[in-house]
Amino acid sequence: MPKLYILVGIPGSGKSTWIKNQEWAKECVYVSTDLFVEDHARNVGKTYSEVFDEYMPTAVNMMVAQVAEARDDDKDIIWDQTSTTVTSRVKKFHMLPNYYKIAIVFKTPGPTELKRRLKSRPGKVIPQRVIIQMIEYWEDPTLEEGFDEIWRT
Repeated sequence: MPKLYILVGIPGSGKSTWIKNQEWAKECVYVSTDLFVEDHARNVGKTYSEVFDEYMPTAVNMMVAQVAEARDDDKDIIWDQTSTTVTSRVKKFHMLPNYYKIAIVFKTPGPTELKRRLKSRPGKVIPQRVIIQMIEYWEDPTLEEGFDEIWRT
């Protein structure tokens, strides 16, 4: 049975950095809308933030196609998005019903560290209200919602 690893955490919690350092992850299909947005921004000579609103729908479609291809090939998938609510995770579960589902949960850094991490990403600005909203509406992943395992970093 293929595995689905869903990275759960707010922007700046260390999801992308952590997964890059996991040797086992190199064998998985890594999906993230950020990769498509960053690539597009680079190609048009703009920043992530400058193209985000316009390009995100395209990035989502490209990511969904990438997930479908990985599913059709029975590949393990690492899904790197915030996935901080049950609703956002259910959509992923529906796309991959026959996968063994693992949540990898990233603790929200303290305010000073979070601010430092978010500032260290030039051209990628996430409004403070969005970060606050994600923290406020956070729903911890559970086995009851459909995960087979939950890892905490």
